Amino acid sequence: MLSDYPLGRKRLRGLRCIHTHLKNEPLSQDDLTDLALLRLDMMAALGVHQDGLPGNIFISHLLPLNKEGKTYYIHPAIQFHQLDIRFDEFIPELEKRMGRAIVRDIEDKRERAILISVSKKSRTEQKESLEELKELARTAGAVVVDTMLQRPKEINPKYLMGRGKLKELIITTLQKDATIIIFDQELTPTQMREIGEVTELKVIDRAQLILDIFARRAHSRDGKVQVELAQLKYRLSMLTGKGTALSRLAGGIGGTGPGETKLEIDRRRGKERINRLEKMLKNLSRGRRERRRMRAKSGIPIISIVGYTNAGKSTLLNTLTMSKTKVENLLFATLDTATRRLRFPHERDAVITDTVGFIRHLPKDLMTAFKATLEEMKDADLLIHLVDISSPIFDRHIEIVEKVLIEIGLADIPRLQVFNKEDLVDPAIVSNICNRYNAISISATKQETLIKLTKVLENRLWPGEKRDIKAASL
Repeated sequence: MLSDYPLGRKRLRGLRCIHTHLKNEPLSQDDLTDLALLRLDMMAALGVHQDGLPGNIFISHLLPLNKEGKTYYIHPAIQFHQLDIRFDEFIPELEKRMGRAIVRDIEDKRERAILISVSKKSRTEQKESLEELKELARTAGAVVVDTMLQRPKEINPKYLMGRGKLKELIITTLQKDATIIIFDQELTPTQMREIGEVTELKVIDRAQLILDIFARRAHSRDGKVQVELAQLKYRLSMLTGKGTALSRLAGGIGGTGPGETKLEIDRRRGKERINRLEKMLKNLSRGRRERRRMRAKSGIPIISIVGYTNAGKSTLLNTLTMSKTKVENLLFATLDTATRRLRFPHERDAVITDTVGFIRHLPKDLMTAFKATLEEMKDADLLIHLVDISSPIFDRHIEIVEKVLIEIGLADIPRLQVFNKEDLVDPAIVSNICNRYNAISISATKQETLIKLTKVLENRLWPGEKRDIKAASL
């Protein structure tokens, strides 16, 4: 019956629940929870006396947004015969008040997101990951209205979170006027469907959020093909139905039947498109290999900048080479590999490349799709591992980047650890951290701090040709 009264953008469902309480008792907590979860116009319980005659009537309805944060109002109990509320007038007026009570700009069409983390990991690790999810949501253009964190003893296979927490989530979405729910954990197709049906909101997970960001920010042909391939593989894994047994309905002589179901058609088309994209990637990879071969033939050393997303890689590339690669204070601001020529004081040249940033829990399909691009770093003579020293969890970022480098087979390439944003941290702390990691510090926005970096790069690339810069210039 509820499916006949979908909520959509409405604040009330258009249904009232009236039931009896045989002991003339008031509304129960279950009654009030159902009122909130289902967004009913009204919940009413009619008490019954021992002689079977009607007793008191207990009524409750939802409230507009209020400072006290109350979800519903419970009317004082009255005799059934004294009930004098014209609901045909009261409910429309209540809906109007709910609309007027919205404190946000109704012209703002951005998604209003509630972020959720359900995991058995430590609370500290959950909070760190949830903070990063906030930045991902901001990058995707969503407004984060609330966050929820749960550490259950056992993961609910159907809803991921416990039923009590799920009820709390539904009430929160009502109070915050949320339009989308984003989970920090990867959801199964069943979990995504079940949570969506219960909350009647869009539900996505961290992987889909990252894929959406990549789809918006890929501009080169390589990047677009890689992102589309990753999206198709992800969506193909999310297609669910009744299994292969019912994918084709055979009948009659020769097994001819009504043909493929829509689910089977979607899968087939997805696989066909994946095959085409993989062939395109192979052709693009050949072009990249040829360009790499030409660079290797020229004998010019290659430097690749790697690091956690938003560490300042593009800013460093711009400042070193006087170029104008796109820079924003967002995660994954640039996805397409940028290659520039770097000129050293002794009239030596090197090729320097900016790569896509790394992040924890990067979707497997996306990592696979971008492997061809990341393989360009295999020809690098030196990797600059850039780290945002102002981040309170920079050590975790270092671990994640090092782990990814091992996964893609780049652990053996010489690396130079460089801490960026030194101007945002106390100099004594910067000095201690650099000593601990055998690294140097810079501020990618200030060219004067990059002199020591270029000296170190020159010494690492041409170790047998060290000369004093001042003497060479005389």
